[in-house]
Amino acid sequence: MQYIYEADIAIAAAKQATILCKHVQHSIQLTSLEKLDQSPVTIADFGSQAIICRFLAEHFPQDAIVAEESSALLRQSPTQFSAVQKLIPNATPDQILDWIDLGQGKVEERFWTLDPIDGTKGFLRNQQYAIAIALIESGEVKVGVLSCPAFEEGCLFVAIRGQGTRRISLETGASRTLSALDTPNFRLAESVETSHGDPELQRRIARSIGFTTPSLQMDSQAKYGAIASGHAGLYMRLPWKEKPNYRENIWDHAAGAIIVEEAGGRVTDMDGNPLNFSVSAQLIENRGIIASSGEIHAAVLASIAQQMSQTTPDNQQGE
Repeated sequence: MQYIYEADIAIAAAKQATILCKHVQHSIQLTSLEKLDQSPVTIADFGSQAIICRFLAEHFPQDAIVAEESSALLRQSPTQFSAVQKLIPNATPDQILDWIDLGQGKVEERFWTLDPIDGTKGFLRNQQYAIAIALIESGEVKVGVLSCPAFEEGCLFVAIRGQGTRRISLETGASRTLSALDTPNFRLAESVETSHGDPELQRRIARSIGFTTPSLQMDSQAKYGAIASGHAGLYMRLPWKEKPNYRENIWDHAAGAIIVEEAGGRVTDMDGNPLNFSVSAQLIENRGIIASSGEIHAAVLASIAQQMSQTTPDNQQGE
């Protein structure tokens, strides 16, 4: 069957990165740097990306890698790479910086995209975060792996196009197939950070289709895992008034999207279009993200269309 080998390599890379992240979280005084967009980044983000990029480049040297981080901040200020060197004892600082920058590839016919720590603020709070790896061919995600060390006892979500979604325990290795439709859950999964979308609009839409249970708040693409495993039924990231033209980054959604889809759910933009990962590092042809367990998706899209039709002329002009 296709993509089994790619999935196995992505799983192995995610496990190594998870070991590094746990080591940093428990053994090193956590501090963060601030990127140009004012989002935080830690040595664990850089170390995780170095390990994954090295792993992918060794096994798939012809594949480009499009990742969130670059080594620019680290090259400007001294840092220590003990967490990486613990896993790769002979690694030099220059090698580690170069491995990080393997992730500065371009979108091609076939490429990998990764977020070494999705939900860095959650990581800093010792809450939810995810290590996200996805393989994309011809604009379609073929393999998705999410390592979610703080999701229940810690688990990997793994999906291969046409072959379903599995949940693998990080502790025991036990694996089971997931179906988002097995236990329908009318609960909204939403970001802890209120700047991630328009929370008031999203909650209003959820209520309009019958969601009355308090929302499940969690950082990172772990929300996709929550839908795939039946802990939630809906996740939305709708453009907010201050940034109506904002477009999502591909590494923030590629792995999660296939995990929901292969569990029987649906993922589209707010207009019902499939996500197009073939254009750039951003989903420039898509507005917003809607992920659901499937059966409610049409109702969600209809509610969004109704809500958006009621926006003021000023908001419409911003679109």
